[in-house]
Amino acid sequence: MVSKVSVEQAHSILQSSQQESEANPLCSLELPVVRHDWNRAEVEALFALPFNDLMYRAQQTHRLFFDPNRIQLSTLLSIKTGACPEDCKYCPQSGHYNTGLEKEKLMAVETVLERAKQAKANGATRFCMGAAWRSPTDKDLSHVIQMIRSIKALGMETCVTLGMLSPEQSRELAAAGLDYYNHNLDTSPEYYGDIITTRTFSDRMDTLANVQEAGINVCCGGILGMGESVRDRASMLRVLANLPEHPGSVPINLLVRVKGTPLGETEELDPLEFIRTIAVARILMPRAHVRLSAGRRQMDELHHTLCFMAGANSLFLGEKLLVTPLPDSDEDMALFDKLGMKREEKEVEPLYYDAAAG
Repeated sequence: MVSKVSVEQAHSILQSSQQESEANPLCSLELPVVRHDWNRAEVEALFALPFNDLMYRAQQTHRLFFDPNRIQLSTLLSIKTGACPEDCKYCPQSGHYNTGLEKEKLMAVETVLERAKQAKANGATRFCMGAAWRSPTDKDLSHVIQMIRSIKALGMETCVTLGMLSPEQSRELAAAGLDYYNHNLDTSPEYYGDIITTRTFSDRMDTLANVQEAGINVCCGGILGMGESVRDRASMLRVLANLPEHPGSVPINLLVRVKGTPLGETEELDPLEFIRTIAVARILMPRAHVRLSAGRRQMDELHHTLCFMAGANSLFLGEKLLVTPLPDSDEDMALFDKLGMKREEKEVEPLYYDAAAG
């Protein structure tokens, strides 16, 4: 809980905020207001609500913008693994730490295409590719663009995470038909320097701006359980919710503690704190897909179920999320059946690239 905000204060802050919103003639009384001007007190007040009140509010929001019994499925493949020059304290792919991970060079386009076909056959509508780079070279970017075009021809959405991008690189990816670019904030601006020192929070924000200006949807979230405070979680979500355009997808990761990384012995996060963060993300960004990402192997069925009730409506499916294990896909499908949840069906028109056109 946020210790400086009592339950009574939380309700008072949110009631005052709601009254101000309703006084705005541009606001609809039937739908939650999609805002980009959340203040710190409002977000911290959401975290301080009694659990049932928070879940109820998140469910109300979720049902107004989404079918609560549909879930979007994505698959993420590491197309270039290890030896990353960044020093993110949570990451087994960092070249700064000895985690026993074997580095792998950039995959061939044909190999990636086969994996995308498998993902589509398993129910994924979006195929995501991650490369352990600080930022891509022109040669590497050209290779990735070939992958994007090949996968778009399958009728799948595409997403990549390649590190920092320049405005020109962002425009090149947009021209290739890229649907989403993943670039997580990881944590709050205040706590960022405790987790990463080889790049700044401003570097992250610059890439997000470049991607959005190029017309690419943003996939952006963070990691919980790295020793951050509730105030840090509120601050991170507030930054996301106050972007000029909300991310299309908000991945919420639970730290996977990897031996050899500085966070390998970090204390486990209380599951209810994770679920609270899902609920607040849903309220702040009503139209976004809130995605369960890394750390799902550590969550049981009840943990997953409460996340869905809090507003999570997307997850990564497959054997691994980059280099960390995920639950077996059959287990996921069995849980969906128990809960009466169905896969989100998305019609994606295959995009064919005419090589002769340049």
